[in-house]
Amino acid sequence: MKNTFVSGNACGGDFSRPLAQWAAKVAPTVVFAILSMALVANAQAETVFVTLEKDNALAVVDPIAGKLIKTVEIGQRPRGIIISPDNKFLYVAVSDDDTIKIIDAETLKEVGRLPSGEDPETFALNPAGDRLCVSNEDDSLVTVIDLKHKKVVKQIKVGVEPEGIATSPDKLWVASASETTNMVHWIDAKTHAIVENTLVDPRPRALGFTADSQQLWVTSEMAGTLMILDVKTKQLVKTIKFDVQGLTADKIQPVGVVIDKDRKRGYVALGPANRVAVINAQTFEVEKYLLVGQRVWNLAFSPDQKRLYTTNGASNDISLIDLDTQTVTKSVGVGTYPWGVAVKP
Repeated sequence: MKNTFVSGNACGGDFSRPLAQWAAKVAPTVVFAILSMALVANAQAETVFVTLEKDNALAVVDPIAGKLIKTVEIGQRPRGIIISPDNKFLYVAVSDDDTIKIIDAETLKEVGRLPSGEDPETFALNPAGDRLCVSNEDDSLVTVIDLKHKKVVKQIKVGVEPEGIATSPDKLWVASASETTNMVHWIDAKTHAIVENTLVDPRPRALGFTADSQQLWVTSEMAGTLMILDVKTKQLVKTIKFDVQGLTADKIQPVGVVIDKDRKRGYVALGPANRVAVINAQTFEVEKYLLVGQRVWNLAFSPDQKRLYTTNGASNDISLIDLDTQTVTKSVGVGTYPWGVAVKP
């Protein structure tokens, strides 16, 4: 007898066509769901790099899982850290080695060094990603480094103890803050000449341009203030005085500052106040203070700006802040004296 195959059940019902129709409808849905899950996972995948000043190391953190992955020896007293625009390299100021190391962001191997001058601490990358502007605190200089050729192209004499430094997104300015001179120096990004100086509150520590390059935000560690400067006029627009209930003024020492890309909110690390101030970037009102780890130094956004990461030097951890809910969701122990932070998508 010849073998035959008949679709359907014993009663002769033919399910081949309904089944095919069902598969045609469901398969795209399943595929879409799988792809969506993959895209979400990929969107959330990021790595946080933290310099550990006392451990002479770099901590690598998975912020989504909320755990430390590993630490890597990096050199003596690492502090400032930036990731390149293509996310391939980390630039790390290894202060006591008097250099800035170039680290492969995947392998975490050193691939080069930059002539940064003595005791580099903070630096800023220009928007093109081809020059690094370094604060040399002991020498009262800003050193400009050509990254392609790994050489110094200019040293600019500024005020006493320069630390905070930033480059404007519109490629026009390098702003340098001198802690002892109490000034912001406006440096033409093309000519490297100081065009103007703005007097600010005592001991300015960190600088941040808004994404539209219209404002420069400057923190004052000694005065406990944030100053908003108009980039066009180089003049003060607003001074915000921080006041945390239950804390004396000497505990409120503003340091790191970041502003979101839409200029809706800015965030300021308040040092031994153990808080991050949340500021409405339109009204300049302090909306709230977020309790984080001890002696919060620096801040960095996640690539999608849904989260904020803080380095807490005295509690040896980082705090993870959900920016949709404006709440601290987790702390992750990373090592001794975390200082700088950079994020790789």
